[in-house]
Amino acid sequence: MVEDNQIKRRQLAELEERRAKAKEMGGRERVERQKKQGKLTARERIDMLLDKGTFREIGMFAKSRNTAYKEVPADGVVTGYGEIDGRKVYIFSQDFTSMGGTLSEIHGKKICSILDSALRAGCPIIGINDSGGARIQDGVDALSL
Repeated sequence: MVEDNQIKRRQLAELEERRAKAKEMGGRERVERQKKQGKLTARERIDMLLDKGTFREIGMFAKSRNTAYKEVPADGVVTGYGEIDGRKVYIFSQDFTSMGGTLSEIHGKKICSILDSALRAGCPIIGINDSGGARIQDGVDALSL
């Protein structure tokens, strides 16, 4: 029992570490560059728009299938749902600090999933676009959704 608790604590600590890393987005340097341009990050935009504490992120650990480049946090797009004035909304915000917010196959699938969820729930969808376009390195799959 004690060993199980230690394992669970270690697993929870690892999960929190992964979450913290994902929330760094493209890294401190890229976030600072974004700030110098007077731009908010994807998560800051969401936090500013939604009621405080209501955002639930979906797909935080999503990864591109292309392994030719470093890890791209959340594959360049933050997706989830929250509330505005107590009303549920679904939202996605492209993250320019993560590969310029470029659209890959997984990035597109995350957006499509949020659109489908909003449609099923009968809720509005908000899309915040801050992208350099398609991630050409991933080929035409990024454009075929």
